[in-house]
Amino acid sequence: MFAGRDVLVAGAGVTGTSAVPALLELGARVTVTDGNAERLAELEGLGAELVAGLSAPPEGTDLVVTSPGWRPTAPLLAAAAEAGIEVIGDVELAWRLSRTRENPPVWLAVTGTNGKTTTVGMLESILRAAGVNAVACGNVGFAVLDAVSGGYDVLAVELSSFQLHWSATLAPHASVVLNLAEDHLDWHGSMEAYAADKGKIYTHAGTVVFNADDAWSARLAAGHEGAVGFRLDTPRPGEVGLVEDLLVDRAFVADPRHAEELATVPDVRPAGPHNVANALAAAALARAYGVPVEAVAKGLREFQPGAHRAVEVAEIDGVRYINDSKATNPHAAAGSLLAHPGVVWIAGGQLKGASVDELVAAVSGRLRGAVLLGTDAGVIAAALARHAPNVPVQRVAPGDDDPMSAAVEAARVLARPGDVVLLAPAAASLDMFRNYAHRGDAFADAVRQLRGGASDRG
Repeated sequence: MFAGRDVLVAGAGVTGTSAVPALLELGARVTVTDGNAERLAELEGLGAELVAGLSAPPEGTDLVVTSPGWRPTAPLLAAAAEAGIEVIGDVELAWRLSRTRENPPVWLAVTGTNGKTTTVGMLESILRAAGVNAVACGNVGFAVLDAVSGGYDVLAVELSSFQLHWSATLAPHASVVLNLAEDHLDWHGSMEAYAADKGKIYTHAGTVVFNADDAWSARLAAGHEGAVGFRLDTPRPGEVGLVEDLLVDRAFVADPRHAEELATVPDVRPAGPHNVANALAAAALARAYGVPVEAVAKGLREFQPGAHRAVEVAEIDGVRYINDSKATNPHAAAGSLLAHPGVVWIAGGQLKGASVDELVAAVSGRLRGAVLLGTDAGVIAAALARHAPNVPVQRVAPGDDDPMSAAVEAARVLARPGDVVLLAPAAASLDMFRNYAHRGDAFADAVRQLRGGASDRG
């Protein structure tokens, strides 16, 4: 499949680190290019030719493997397309490689605007509770290529819209689009284009799982025979859903007139309706693979939520401080905000073209105050003025030496016992921080400093 082929790898980061050794092992002649010379130098000694800043594929190239973050309009990729050279991403490469294995792993794939990482984590935990040799991989930080090489029986694969854009033949055993809301419009150009790339996860899937409560997810699944819906309500035959505080299955049962209990709402962590929906999606994918019902509850109870996802840092003077820095768009922030009745909201960053009006209107009754920072703080402030004019708003000055500490202190002043101070930025972090984890760590550090000050005052 790859032996003797001339392959250009575009991007020396995560994609290059995993793709180059795999391609070389299969006998391909590999060239790597990247605009970052230092990152490119990290691949020295592997046996690939390293060329900085290529704007067109070298003569003889018959395949380009691109980093998912590269836009189709990048000069190198545009030149490849014009020359008729196939361009794929690392996920498509991993899929093709996995098909060459004697016992190829089963792929259970997850995408959506929000909840992907939580869902694949829940899915991995459920599969392992059933005794399956499974791993969460993909956009969670463990490259799919490395997972394919790891000999796992089942892959719980988180896929971004960028990764799906560069995938053509991917055919998971089962897949889900959790939800869709405005995000990455600066990359895709429109909501329709963004949705089309997300929908590629369904193109060749065996079992299609969709969110019956989300219009875009249901729309993308329409036309796929036997699609399985999940909903935060009583499930119809062929669906999984919620009956009072029980997660139940009417899809993967002998008689859909009857429901089998999968788990209880208290089994789901972190709490909140959006995470119950994630649990239902994970359960449906696991059941599509044949996992028994008892493994679902066990897996959900054993699941450990990742860092920066609705993690309580401390309770100080009757106020809980929660880090949900992973809420990097308005849809994710809405799910987090709606889980609490009284919130002082810390928000702001790069909105990437997304609107926050619908979010602010939906949560206005829960807001005790808002503290805004970052590039698009003014956009959020304007939405608050329109939809929540009585909510007190504090803005952290751009020149503040320690903006997160200033934000946490401002939130402390606004909060009252019983409230939650919630970092749910609704925006990306790169205007002020290295990534969302750095932002979350800064929040946690500021809260710990505040707790120390509270102890001193006591």
